[in-house]
Amino acid sequence: MLRFKKIGLIASLLGAFMLFGGTTTTASQAAATRQVTDLTGKKVTIPKKINRVADLWHANNQVVLLLGGQHKLVATTDTIKQMPWFVKVYPQISKVTSPFSGDDLQTEELLKVKPDVVLTSDPKQAEAATKAGIPSVNVMYQNFAGLKKSVKTTATVLGGSAPKVANTYVKQLDSNISYVKKHQKKNATKQKVLHIVNPTDLLKVDGTGTIVNEWIKLSGGQNAIKTKGNMIQVTAEQIVKANPDVIIVGSTSSKEALAALRKDSRFTNLKAVKAGRVYGNPQGTFPWDRYSAEESLQVLWAAKKLNPSQFKQLNMTKKTQQFYQQYYNYDLSKADANRILAGEKPAK
Repeated sequence: MLRFKKIGLIASLLGAFMLFGGTTTTASQAAATRQVTDLTGKKVTIPKKINRVADLWHANNQVVLLLGGQHKLVATTDTIKQMPWFVKVYPQISKVTSPFSGDDLQTEELLKVKPDVVLTSDPKQAEAATKAGIPSVNVMYQNFAGLKKSVKTTATVLGGSAPKVANTYVKQLDSNISYVKKHQKKNATKQKVLHIVNPTDLLKVDGTGTIVNEWIKLSGGQNAIKTKGNMIQVTAEQIVKANPDVIIVGSTSSKEALAALRKDSRFTNLKAVKAGRVYGNPQGTFPWDRYSAEESLQVLWAAKKLNPSQFKQLNMTKKTQQFYQQYYNYDLSKADANRILAGEKPAK
C-alpha cells in the first residue's frame, strides 16, 4: 500500500513540475515577443527585440534610414540600391542582400540572411515570408494619414529610439502643412497642376484620390486631371483641354522635364510650357512626390513653386540641408541640396 502511495506522490509531483514548467515556457515565449498592427489592420507577432530587418519595399528603406535603423537592414531591393542619393548618404546599402530574381521574391535567399521581421507593401510577399516562418508587416499607404501611420508602425517594429524620432517627424510634417496653409492668400485662384509620372510617357499622370493630389491641394493648387487614380493613362487632348498652369514631372530634372515638353509638338502651346513653369520633382534618398518620408519637404517645395510671391521667406535649400542633418545625420552641401531640389543626381 505504501508503495502505491509513493508512486502516486511521484506522479503528482511530476505532473505539477510539467504543468508549472509548461507555464513558465509559455510565459517566457510571450515575454520574448510583442504584437504590432500593420497598415492592413492585421496583428503581427514579432520578436521583442529586432536586430535584423528585411525591408522589401524600396520606399520604406528610406523610412528605416530616417529612423536610424539602417544598420539593421539585412535584405533590401535592387531599386533602393540604385537610388543615387540613398547610396551617397548610406553607401553600405550596396552590400545588403537583394533576395529577388526580377520582381520575384526568392524565399531561400531571404532565409539565408535570417531576418527577424519583413517589412513590405506587397501582400504576396507578406504571405510568402509568413509561410517561411518570418513575421511580415505590411506598411503600404496611399495618403498623408497613411504616411504618418507607416512611419510610426516602422518605428514600433524597429524599437529603441525609433518611436521618438517618428513622433518628431510626424510633428514636423504637420507643422510644415500648417505653415503652408497659414501663408496662402485666402480666396486666391488655385492654379491647375499636372503631375506626370515620368518623362518617358507624358500621358501617364496622377489623378485625384492620391497622395499626389493631396499635396497639390495642400500646396494651394488643384489637380488639372479630375480622373481618379495613381499613374493613370490619359490622352493628349485631355491635357491640352486642362491647359495646366504648372507641370511637375517625376523621375527627372527640371531641365530635362521642360525639354521633353517643349520637344513634343502636342504640348508646346500649353500655358505651363510657354511660361517655362515645368519642373522636375525633387529626388532625394527617394523621390519626394509619392511614397516618401521627404514628402514633408514636398509640401513646402510645391507651395513655393505654385506661389513664389507668398513664400519668399521659405529657403528650400536650407530646409533640405536641415532635414538631412536632423534625420540622416548627413552634412548635405548647399550645391547638393540644390541638385536634389532640381531633380538631379549627385555630381560625378
